[in-house]
Amino acid sequence: MTAFVPSEVEGSDRLCETPLDFARGERAEEPDPLALYVHWPFCVSKCPYCDFNSHVRSVVDQDQWHDALLADLAHEARQLPGRRLTSIFFGGGTPSLMEPSTVAALITAAREHWPATEDLEITLEANPNSVEAARFADLAVAGVNRLSLGLQSFDDERLAFLGRAHSADEGLDALDIARKHFARVSVDLIYALPGDTETWWRMALDRALALGTGHLSLYQLTIEPGTRFAALAAAGQLEALDCERAAALYELTAERTLAAGLPAYEISNHARPGEESRHNLTYWRYGDYSGVGPGAHGRRLGQRTARHRKPENFLSAIARNGHGIADEEPLTSTEAADEALVMGLRLAEGIDAGAIANRFGLDSIVDWRAVDRLIRSGHLVRSGERIATTAAGRLVLDRILAEVALA
Repeated sequence: MTAFVPSEVEGSDRLCETPLDFARGERAEEPDPLALYVHWPFCVSKCPYCDFNSHVRSVVDQDQWHDALLADLAHEARQLPGRRLTSIFFGGGTPSLMEPSTVAALITAAREHWPATEDLEITLEANPNSVEAARFADLAVAGVNRLSLGLQSFDDERLAFLGRAHSADEGLDALDIARKHFARVSVDLIYALPGDTETWWRMALDRALALGTGHLSLYQLTIEPGTRFAALAAAGQLEALDCERAAALYELTAERTLAAGLPAYEISNHARPGEESRHNLTYWRYGDYSGVGPGAHGRRLGQRTARHRKPENFLSAIARNGHGIADEEPLTSTEAADEALVMGLRLAEGIDAGAIANRFGLDSIVDWRAVDRLIRSGHLVRSGERIATTAAGRLVLDRILAEVALA
């Protein structure tokens, strides 16, 4: 498998210019759809589980970053004239630490570079401490209409373990403020921590569902290389929850969210119908998106792009080249199709394997004998050339991908 899955969900086309229209039914005369990702790399502190491109700096020159991000955005716009902007996502790092005036300037510039859909989705990730919550009103005025709030837990002990700078009460207060200012709010929670039980997670999950938000991102804790948790695990000071118990928590999550009307539309994301993150769906449906800012990845015009990760290197590249790109790599048809398969099978809707093969000029992207074998074992379902995982299949997705992929 050669698929590349960037870190933000961020989620990466061959040298093929056919737009991804099979999943959304775009009309040929409409401009090709495009999503925009903006990465803010700074945090107040580094969480011990986090392997995203985040950096702690005592001083951040907001004016300098305002100008640098606008320059990087302008470069992307020059590569992609005539596209139709469907979403903007501010991720990080902690983008709620950006000056609202910078957020507003980037939104205005993006709208000037590309025509936008009337229902343009503009999401910003935020932490729920009081300093950031105080910015919510100004961020809404800037144009943000969807907030992704990192509550992570309702328990102070667990929040301390995760290195979070807010308390459970502070998180709920921030949620109340967010709902006053944003039409759509998503809540993030992390579970499957060491010692977590089905009884505890059921109570936490029911509390999350009772909040009434239309979207929940529910992530199992994973020990990522290069993180503080990885160092502690290597030293024998941290033991991850065993796979069997983690799988039981995952199954419980799927059952409870489905019963509450927020089914899983992706491995870790649950929503009321119509409340799905349109931006993240672009990644998983293998649409084009531009990535702007330090460490941001993008996928456009048959290429994957990556920006310089270190903030200082990114700024130097902006001064030198007018953009922050560190790497631009064309994808072969096989690589692109492989990525589309990997990302698409994360979705409950699955993939149209025939449409993907046609898009990239291939005879097939899957081993249909392996598909039929996994249908018989209860891990996949099929309707024509559309295939999707079952609940049992989602538990072993990596193994399924290894079996069905031709690459």
